[in-house]
Amino acid sequence: MREAKGRHELKHYINYADVLQLRSRLPYVASLDKNAVDGKCYQVKSLYFDNYNDKVLKEKIDGVNGREKFRLRLYNNNTSFIRLEKKSKRGSICFKESAAFTEAECRRLLDGDLDVLKEKKEPLCLELYAKMHYQQLRAKNIVIYKREAYIYPIGNVRITLDYDIRTGTNVNDFLVADTATIPISGVYILEVKYDNFLPEIIRGAVSLSSRRSTAFSKYAATRII
Repeated sequence: MREAKGRHELKHYINYADVLQLRSRLPYVASLDKNAVDGKCYQVKSLYFDNYNDKVLKEKIDGVNGREKFRLRLYNNNTSFIRLEKKSKRGSICFKESAAFTEAECRRLLDGDLDVLKEKKEPLCLELYAKMHYQQLRAKNIVIYKREAYIYPIGNVRITLDYDIRTGTNVNDFLVADTATIPISGVYILEVKYDNFLPEIIRGAVSLSSRRSTAFSKYAATRII
């Protein structure tokens, strides 16, 4: 039986002034992610799955423990690196599993050919295949945003600043570079992910007055606009 490694995940709503403050601190204690374009940020594009009854969305809004969501993801519109991911949460711990997809396999899935999942014979793909049948999961919406990411090796810490969040409902445009989207204005998110402990130097670097951890979901935010 497969078991994904769990990580702690803290999320905070922040504003642009907070972003500027964090940008002035983080480079002194953590390293910028090597995937950043021009030493700044990179684009994340995700395609989320849900059913006709919005099961995933409702479980998020209701705060159901043990919830999960499936998504396809690529970066900087690079279709040579596509991942199917399952993200789940148990209590305060988050788990993530992934499987590689080629562009051709992704196109088959977008075209409704579910057999591509069965043919891959990977546990995560077979799980999605089953749930697309008995839970009626289907590709629901696209979420695109820019991400600045910083790495701190002790504690396996990853700090991200997400902004310029956009959404689109034409799921067949997932592999199209200039996807038509609607902006989600004024939303900035700080995420801090770590394994067993959060080093004090990072805790201090990301400390912002009056900011508290929140259960933010980009998928939910873009579905309820």
